Amino acid sequence: MKKLNVAVIGLGWVAEAHIIAYNATDNAQVTAVCSTRNPSPAEVEARYGCPLKVYSSLDQVLADPTIDIVSICTANMIHPEQTIAALNAGKHVYIEKPVALNFEDLKKIREAVIANPKQKVCVGFELRYCQQLKMLMSILDQGLIGEVHYGESDYYHGIGPWYGQFRWSKKADGGGSALLSGGCHAFDALLKLMGEPVEEVMCYSTKSKADCFSEYEFDPCSVTILKFASGKIGKVAACIDCIQPYYFHCHLVGSKGSILDNKLSTTAIDGLRKEKWTTMETILADSGDVLDHPYLPQMQAFTNCIIDNKPMPLTGFADAYETHRAIFAADLSAKLGRPVKMSEFL
Repeated sequence: MKKLNVAVIGLGWVAEAHIIAYNATDNAQVTAVCSTRNPSPAEVEARYGCPLKVYSSLDQVLADPTIDIVSICTANMIHPEQTIAALNAGKHVYIEKPVALNFEDLKKIREAVIANPKQKVCVGFELRYCQQLKMLMSILDQGLIGEVHYGESDYYHGIGPWYGQFRWSKKADGGGSALLSGGCHAFDALLKLMGEPVEEVMCYSTKSKADCFSEYEFDPCSVTILKFASGKIGKVAACIDCIQPYYFHCHLVGSKGSILDNKLSTTAIDGLRKEKWTTMETILADSGDVLDHPYLPQMQAFTNCIIDNKPMPLTGFADAYETHRAIFAADLSAKLGRPVKMSEFL
């Protein structure tokens, strides 16, 4: 069977993870890269270990009839225009998060997705494919903690000058906010785990006084309280100005028990010690290094859905749209100092 050909746009930090993952799938291979830095083919081959076509503009990539998938790994602010161009050129598209930095651009992408129904879209919320979240979803599906009424998911990842992307992610038109820059992973995970629409959000933000984070043009720390349609509530902390090891926290509270990261307390299983947490051995989402993220299972699912002409599971555009919409509401709440209803973002 002919493999799908992938072009990776942008050769920053995350591009290497994309190249490794696509080449490890059963049905895709990276055949081209695109960078405005104009690296030579020899440089690219030496870096990634395989010969690749090297383009200097997205237009050149989109004009290549051999390219099936465009994987957008560029700076956040140009994701919308590149995504729309790729869809309109008939390419399937993987969009790194965040897909957009404002609601208007998000709606423009949705219009392009609707206008190009044959093209598949996958969004970079790859943590939905990590073992920890798969375990949590399985526990919920089996009803082991009953009906969840409260959930929290938090993202702690100190992003400062030691990261190459910091030169643009520290800017208001680059990183955007604590949630858009990195906390969107936790926000997206909570929405998936709570399993129903958000009705209203309230968000507060602040920033560290540490010198290493002083260049941020936005508050790189926020906490958001979410009210869901049925009355459930949740909380997301997004802190990218912390001085600590990476930590992805999750706590779900239900009518039969609770989950705390990889620990379970439940009345649904006889014989457990009720005064102790039961540790469940899994692979935690405990690294901010994209090379440790579960891109391979996500990209295997993405390429499968293209070949089988089926909807993208877990990380399709529809779910990502709702996550971004709620994030924009949270950021507006922090700016205005009041709760924001989702009806304000239609």
